[in-house]
Amino acid sequence: MATDFTEDTATEAVIDSFAATPDPRLHTLLTSLARHLHNFVRETEPTPEEWEAAIGFLTETGRHCTDTRQEFILLSDVLGISTLVETINGRGAEGATEPTILGPFHLTGSPRRDLGDTIDLVGTGEPCVVTGRVTGTDGTPLPGAVLDVWQASDQGFYDVQQPGVQPEGNGRGLFTADAEGRFWFRTCVPSPYPIPTDGPVGALLRATGRHPYRPAHIHVIAEAAGHATLTTHVFVAGSPYVESDAVFAVKRSLVQDFTLVDDPALATRYGVSTPFRRADFDLVLSRAAS
Repeated sequence: MATDFTEDTATEAVIDSFAATPDPRLHTLLTSLARHLHNFVRETEPTPEEWEAAIGFLTETGRHCTDTRQEFILLSDVLGISTLVETINGRGAEGATEPTILGPFHLTGSPRRDLGDTIDLVGTGEPCVVTGRVTGTDGTPLPGAVLDVWQASDQGFYDVQQPGVQPEGNGRGLFTADAEGRFWFRTCVPSPYPIPTDGPVGALLRATGRHPYRPAHIHVIAEAAGHATLTTHVFVAGSPYVESDAVFAVKRSLVQDFTLVDDPALATRYGVSTPFRRADFDLVLSRAAS
C-alpha cells in the first residue's frame, strides 16, 4: 500500500497505482519499467546526491535538444538501446536487409532528386557512385520504391551541423527506384566522424573512457508498397572504427566495398571524373505484417 511504503512494498505500491491504465500495452510497459528501475535502485543504492546528478544529466540532455539535434536519441544510441530495439523488431524478417539505427541527424523532407543526381553539393570529396536495386525477399524487384538517403560530408559533418558552411540539403536526397527497382546516385565517399561531444552524452563518453567516433557510412530508409519500411546503413569496408562504432550500429552484412574504378567509359556514363569509388548493393524488404 502507498501508506506503508518500504523497501519491500515500494515496487508493488507503484505497480498498483497503474492498475486502472486503460491501454494494456502502456500498462505492461509501465509496470515493467517500475520493476526494473526499483531493482536497479536496490542493487546500486544511489545516494541522494547521485540521484540528483542523474536527474541533472537528463535535464541537460533535454536542454541540448533542438530542431536539428536530438540528444536523447544520441543517448539511446551510445547506450546500445537504439540498435537493440531495431534488432528485436527486425526478428522474423528472414532474407531482408538488416535494419539499424535512424541516428540523430535524419530530417523529414529531404530534397527530391532524379536518379543519377548528386547529393554532394560541395564537391570536395572523393567522387562516388552508389548503385543498387530494391527487391522483396523473394527477389522480386520493387519498382517505385522510395529511398531517403543522407550522409556526412567528406569532412565528417552533416549539413545541419554547419549552417552557412554547407548548402542546405547537402548529403541528402529522396530517390524513386525505376521500373526494375534500380537506383543510382552520385555522392562523395563518406568520412568517419565523431558524434557531438559538446553535450551531456559527450561528457558521459569522456567519463567512461570511450571514443565518440563512427565509421564511414551512408544512411538509407527504403519504402515500398506492401512492405515493411527499412532503416539501415551502408558502411564503408575498411573504414576506421568499423570494429568499435560509438553507437553499436555496425552489422557485418551492412559493410560494403567502395571499389576504386578507373574506367573512363563508366565515368562518362555516371557523370563523374576518374578515378571514382563505386558501391553496389541490394536493399531487400520484407513483406508488411498483415
